[in-house]
Amino acid sequence: MSPQIEQQKPFPIFYIGNRIDGGYRLDLVVDEKVIVEIKSVDRLASIHEAQLFSYLFLSGCKIGLLINFNVKMLKHGIRRLVNGTYH
Repeated sequence: MSPQIEQQKPFPIFYIGNRIDGGYRLDLVVDEKVIVEIKSVDRLASIHEAQLFSYLFLSGCKIGLLINFNVKMLKHGIRRLVNGTYH
């Protein structure tokens, strides 16, 4: 069975029962379990990790991948976030 992959998935926020469409979009969502945030920056910064952690917390997903394509070897540009702990 092929995984279900959603691109640019709209991500509303709910506050005190009100839906707030803040224009947030998740780059990729795999099987409604894994959020993949894609970057192309000189260096991943803590703000990128905080962004992904916020998405995980608000969506209820457990696993996130932060991928930076601006590296010589792709394996050096991948970070995995699980429940707020990096592995």
